[in-house]
Parts: sequence; structure tokens; C-alpha cells
Amino acid sequence: MTHPLVGQQAPAFRMTDTHGRTVTTEDLAGTAYLLVFVPFAFSDTCTNELIDLRSADDLLGRDDLRVIVVSCDSVYTLKAWADTHSYKADLLSDFWPHGEVSRQYGVFNPHKGLAGRGSYLVDASGTVRWAIVNPEGEARDLAEYRSAVSFLLG
Repeated sequence: MTHPLVGQQAPAFRMTDTHGRTVTTEDLAGTAYLLVFVPFAFSDTCTNELIDLRSADDLLGRDDLRVIVVSCDSVYTLKAWADTHSYKADLLSDFWPHGEVSRQYGVFNPHKGLAGRGSYLVDASGTVRWAIVNPEGEARDLAEYRSAVSFLLG
């Protein structure tokens, strides 16, 4: 089944990264990006997913793609995780208003206060071209990212 955001303009966002800088969709205009929502940075599944992503030079090393990870964790928690695991890519906090961006993308779980495992590939014009939402506790496969990115960007 196709995700309802595919083919639509990506929801606008404004979040803070681990260095205290604000990142907005306006900052990303003209750039394709892979938006990866994770429940909690320090959980086992999230840590393993992010370490795999950190090692994916074919995704993180592209000039035509920005990989952005979003969590409802605080900036301080994300900074501690990034420092612990030498993670250099974008980690953005959807902490306050709590889960606002996750809600816009349809992955916020209000009963647990976390983002589900949703991933969205947005093209340079701001249109969602691919999306996947995995069940709770189920890690995503980097091969799916690679396939979607290859299809969109070559």
C-alpha cells in the first residue's frame, strides 16, 4: 500500500539539531533528503539502525542527498548519543512541541510519546517520493533506502 504522503508536498518543519542550530524545510529547498524517524536514540534497535546508517557512506556521502534523523528525544539526549557513537549526520529533535513533526508525518504514537519508524525520501522540489513505516521494534533495511535513493537520484 502506498503511503498517503507519497506524491504530496512534504510537511514543513522547524527543529533543532545537536549543535543548537535550527533546521527548516526552507533550508533544504533544492536538496533531496531522506527523513528517518526513530523512537529513542539510546534504544537497542534505534542504536543499531543509526550505527548502520552512520556506516552507509553510499548514502551519507552523496552530494545530492541529505540524511536527517528525527527523534522525540531532547537535543541533549541526541547530542549525548551522537558523541557516544561518533555520529556526524543530522540528528534533529522533535521534543517540543512534543512530536509535532512526527504527527505531521503520521508516525507519532501519543500513548508512548515517541515517533514510529517512518522514513521519507523527499525530492529537491519538496515532494515526498517514497515512504516506509515499519512496525514497532522492527528495524529498517538499508537496502530499501539504497533502492529508493537509486531510483530517485540514480
